[in-house]
Formats: sequence, C-alpha cells, structure tokens
Amino acid sequence: MDGDSRIPILRMGRLLLVTIQVDMHDRMAVALQEDLTGQIVRTGATGVLIDISALDLVDSFIGRMLADIAAMARVLDAATVVVGMRPAVAITLVELGLSLEGVQTALNVERGMALLPSVATEPDADEGEDEDDGPVSEADAAPAR
Repeated sequence: MDGDSRIPILRMGRLLLVTIQVDMHDRMAVALQEDLTGQIVRTGATGVLIDISALDLVDSFIGRMLADIAAMARVLDAATVVVGMRPAVAITLVELGLSLEGVQTALNVERGMALLPSVATEPDADEGEDEDDGPVSEADAAPAR
C-alpha cells in the first residue's frame, strides 16, 4: 500500500495475534483485513485475537471493519476475540449501532486466550492423532521405562 505502515500479525500455534498500537486510518484497516484473512488461509489459523487496548477512538468505518474481519474469519473457520476495549470505544460502538455480532470480547489478552483454549493447542487433523484412539500425547508416545 504505497508506504502505508502495516499492523503486524503474530502467529502463536494455531492462533493469530494482532495488537493495534496506533489509531487506525481507513487504508490501514483495509490492509489489516486483507493481511489477516490471507494469514488465516496461509497458516490454517483457527483463532484470531485482536488487541485494541491502544485505540482511543473508533469511528463507524473502523467499527464495521472489526465486525467484517470477524465475519470473514468465521467464514474461514477461525474464531475471533477482541480484547482490551476501552469504555469510550464500547460506548461509541453502541451509539453507532455496531454490536460486533459474532465477536467475542474480553477485558485483556489473558482472558481472551482463555476463550480460545483449544485453538492454540489443537493439533492438525493429521498430526499426532490416531483414528481409533483420539489424540496421541508425547507421554503416550514415549517408551515406558
């Protein structure tokens, strides 16, 4: 995007973590939407955690973009949790009529991660799983002494 800064997306297992550290302008929000959906597809992520604790204000466009990102992630089979919402941001979203339908929220990253416990640790379907016995842990695979 012609020199526009991008918001970093970190991968943690099957989870993508987005920490928005700057007030987003419209082009940055669109770039985040494109980057995040691309990362979900490339990594097979099953969860997205978006930390907006640094956002002081959210306008209707940014609010819709957060809802759209969550909807797109859901279509791509990834749950979304938005964390760190400030009271002023929550008030603004409600006043704008944006309920962020389908988006789970949490006060902080720790609580947000707790909403997605199986996401970060869930093995791929073809990794470490026996068809008859369910998942195989390292303890099960280690030889007995």
